[in-house]
Amino acid sequence: MSETEISRLEGRIDELIALADQLSNENNLMRERQNLLVEERARLIEKAELARSRVEAMLVRLKAMETEA
Repeated sequence: MSETEISRLEGRIDELIALADQLSNENNLMRERQNLLVEERARLIEKAELARSRVEAMLVRLKAMETEA
């Protein structure tokens, strides 16, 4: 194997190492983002459930007021 081929291979290996590092960093960022989105989704579901229960309670009170009138 000639010196040129070895240099070319070394360069390619360096590129692959850099790409692997980049992909690893992107993967970590995507995992962090996913965790944040999961937490946000849980909060939104909780808020929606709270709003639903409040609306249901208001409907019950309105129906009670209708029957009283």
